[in-house]
Amino acid sequence: MSGKAKFISALAVLYGFLGAVTVLLYVVLWASLGAEDQQAVLRILSGRTGIVVVILFAALAAIGLAFEYLYRHYVSAPLRLGEKLGVIVGADSRVRLPQEGSAELRTLTTVINRLADERDALKHDVQLRIAEAREAIEDEKNRFAALMSELNQSVIVCNADGRILLYNNRARLMFLSESNSASPGGSPVGLGRSIFAVLERSLITHGLDRIRQRLAAGDAQPVTNFVTSSRHAQLIRAQMAPAMHKDASGGQSIGGYVLILEDITRRFDLESQRDAVLQSLTEGSRSSLASIRAAVENLLDYPDMESTQRDRFLSIVRDEARTMGERLDSTASDFADALKVRWPLEEMQGFDLIQAAQHRIEQRLGLSTKTEDIDEKMWVKVDSYSLLQVVGYLAARLKEEFQVREVRFRLTRDGRLAHLDLIWSGVVISSETLVGWEMDPLTSGGENSPLTLREVVERHGGEIWFQRDKASHRSFFRIPIPVATAPEPAIPPSPFNQGRPEYYDFDLFRKTEETRALDDRLLSQLAYTVFDTETTGLDPSAGDEIIQLGAARIVNGRLLRGEVFDCLVDPRRPVAAESTKIHGITNDMLSGRPTIERVLPDFHAFCEDTVLVAHNAAFDMRFLQMKEDKTGVAFHHPVLDTLLLSAVLHPNQESHRLEAIAERLGVNISGRHTALGDAMVTGEIFLKMLPLLHEQGIRTLRDAREAAERHFYAKLNY
Repeated sequence: MSGKAKFISALAVLYGFLGAVTVLLYVVLWASLGAEDQQAVLRILSGRTGIVVVILFAALAAIGLAFEYLYRHYVSAPLRLGEKLGVIVGADSRVRLPQEGSAELRTLTTVINRLADERDALKHDVQLRIAEAREAIEDEKNRFAALMSELNQSVIVCNADGRILLYNNRARLMFLSESNSASPGGSPVGLGRSIFAVLERSLITHGLDRIRQRLAAGDAQPVTNFVTSSRHAQLIRAQMAPAMHKDASGGQSIGGYVLILEDITRRFDLESQRDAVLQSLTEGSRSSLASIRAAVENLLDYPDMESTQRDRFLSIVRDEARTMGERLDSTASDFADALKVRWPLEEMQGFDLIQAAQHRIEQRLGLSTKTEDIDEKMWVKVDSYSLLQVVGYLAARLKEEFQVREVRFRLTRDGRLAHLDLIWSGVVISSETLVGWEMDPLTSGGENSPLTLREVVERHGGEIWFQRDKASHRSFFRIPIPVATAPEPAIPPSPFNQGRPEYYDFDLFRKTEETRALDDRLLSQLAYTVFDTETTGLDPSAGDEIIQLGAARIVNGRLLRGEVFDCLVDPRRPVAAESTKIHGITNDMLSGRPTIERVLPDFHAFCEDTVLVAHNAAFDMRFLQMKEDKTGVAFHHPVLDTLLLSAVLHPNQESHRLEAIAERLGVNISGRHTALGDAMVTGEIFLKMLPLLHEQGIRTLRDAREAAERHFYAKLNY
């Protein structure tokens, strides 16, 4: 209940009490008078009713004014000062209590302000000492940041849930270049964002499975590699290493992982060029060699031929040799880089590859699998992810088209190649069937790949073939893959170098409890997008449009000023002069800007997996909702409103405007009436509110939403 409502309620109770006492006294006194006295009183009051009423109302007014004075100085003022004192204590603000209320309250205010000054002085002294202690740590962090920025590879660190906890600028630019570089939302890589926005979840899961297998096999430093295409056709080579942490029982578990990424799109293009060059050299040289061979044979077979004929054959040899030389020189000059490129394959133990294939087929296809004749010591060079897709694809086709219920694996060595055999009993397929399967995209177990069976097999330097063993009535597909040299045993880590490296001191792997429902998550654990809009006017139903969207993200209690969304929008209608006076945006500034149909999907992606925060959020959300049908973008995010939260925290304050809240919480205002500037101010206000909400028992998202929805302002229509 607001302070004004409390005052009215208290005054009504007082008047009611005084009225009841007056009536009771009148009844008692009237009953105690005799008949003659009663008649005398009536004669005195007769003709003086107006004066009595005036006196009565004057008395009531005097009582009301006195009560208002007492309430304002002894009730309302202490309530307001109490709320502001909560700001000083809870939000750690440098705001001081104003001198208001009674003389006693002013004395108390002076003492409280003096104590707050002393507290700030002590705190300043402590902060100076802490700053001195942090200098060394800051130096380490700066060196680490410099190292990260200078790396040639893109580095991204994620927790176990796939949330990005650390990245360098190359990673941001890698995925910025693949998306619309003009997008105001920037790169999809950012703190707290999901790695699955840029890499397929199945790839990460596959890599983690490989790492767990190696950990179980005793590898102290397991690393896995894979090659994938991004969502925008980049070809990326990734190296994944685990980040281990101790669990509650004292054991080691995977708390996250480090991804080192390299864009190999150009390498792949050069690989294709190399193939084209080799084809050109082979085909182009064949005719020249044939001509030279024919000329030489004629010269040898007819040593006494005429000089004219001999010269003609010699000129053929000279011309064809010159042509071949020029072709070789041109190739060496134009395609030197392409001739040096090889497709990157990872080395892994053949037994691990077979185990992964068995697990995939049994779990996703429900087929029984067995092994026979496996060389457990052999290492192979493969793109494990795509090769497992091939094996799963073949098993799925055998099950669907020929009702095969069991497959077996065999892995044997043949010189520099290993033969990976997929064996089944009974059914014989035709060569035409295999050719058809080779040309279809790989699809199995709910996964789709643009690659074909033939492309994957050719990537490994061979070709697949079908073979029938008549004696055992069994058939098998054989896939040749390169053999790798087994790596040397890993050197055990030194006992003097345990723990984290000295240049790394970030607590990046706190549990985020992703399994909990969002409404039950603590406000301090959530990620937020604080946003604001500027518009042509105040009535979206009448055709007013958004002309600017600004937003910033809050992750782990920090307002990320480097990860923002800021975009002017062409409203395709004039901006009212009254609106321009407020935000300063003119029609010329909006000419040629992207329309809302282009901007809103980018903004939706920027807000992914966050809670929306705005001041007077109903106004901004109405503009976004009006565009759902036109853009196909719907915002179903949870929403928190700093206006409503301010009314919950400080019900006795007279104003909940953004400027008033900022002044109350000690937030400096800059960039007012620009979308991004207002979003930044709102973000700082929201961060100041979090500890105050916690003190009032509002700790989860559900608590905050329910408290805001109960307030009077939440009932208003905007």
